[in-house]
Amino acid sequence: MNSVNKTRIQVLESLIKDESNRIANLANASAWLNECLDTINWVGFYLLEDNELVLGPFQGKTACVRIAMGKGVCGTAAQEKEILRVPDVHEFPGHIACDAASRSEIVVPLIKEGALIGVLDIDSPVCDRFSEDDQQFLEAFAETLVTYL
Repeated sequence: MNSVNKTRIQVLESLIKDESNRIANLANASAWLNECLDTINWVGFYLLEDNELVLGPFQGKTACVRIAMGKGVCGTAAQEKEILRVPDVHEFPGHIACDAASRSEIVVPLIKEGALIGVLDIDSPVCDRFSEDDQQFLEAFAETLVTYL
């Protein structure tokens, strides 16, 4: 991971390490990513509740409130417990379009002690916006975040 992304993770940790409220930490985490990442139009969290994903803190336009497991990019990443990086959401079977401007998406499952607690979802109006480097950074970001949730 490059030094810029290492610094970003350190800033995240400084924002959340002394706060025990999960919603406050997720809110600051989404705001921080919104500041760090360019060419994105939505960044936020969906939290697992009664076997479905429910909208959590985010930055961007209004969003879908509930997503079934296995549905859309978020539900599929959650069900598989694997990062999904989608270069063109219009080619993803069953994509759920909350913002018509979104063209690419990355979803990172949030796993704590082996259990799924939610997902980090980021959309971009640019096709193929998310690189392997972005994925590695966001995976480390999510791992750091869940230690404080």
